Amino acid sequence: MSSDHSQEAMRFGAPSEAERPVGRSIMRGLLNTCPACGSGRLFRAFLKPVDRCAACGEDLSHQRSDDLPPYLVIFIIGHVTVGGYMMTDMIWHLPTWVHMVIWGPITLLTALLTIQPIKGGVIGLQWALRMHGFGGHEDELDDPDAGGYRE
Repeated sequence: MSSDHSQEAMRFGAPSEAERPVGRSIMRGLLNTCPACGSGRLFRAFLKPVDRCAACGEDLSHQRSDDLPPYLVIFIIGHVTVGGYMMTDMIWHLPTWVHMVIWGPITLLTALLTIQPIKGGVIGLQWALRMHGFGGHEDELDDPDAGGYRE
């Protein structure tokens, strides 16, 4: 008995949904374009995403990129600022106020330059994984009184 692995598995029910490559969707989000088509603008203001893509009509109002982008920005800034401070301090022993003058603006500039692309990347990730309504269904909250919850 031999099985041929080249045959595709039989599927029942509704036809499979269109593929949404995660890497491509994140990259389009990082470039501040629509994760679906890659040509429409993703933001109408600095951190305000559009409700619907002007190019393809994709509904982007479902997005919930609330907390992850600031956490990622803090992670990046921490590595840039602390790493830069430590390397600078190993070479030149500067007073604290000089470090503040150097690393304060770098920290602010890094935050402003990275928050919008990171938020776009998170929206692209949510779109690719069909999270928060991007898959055609709304998120359902777990109801502890519905019987699935045990104490």
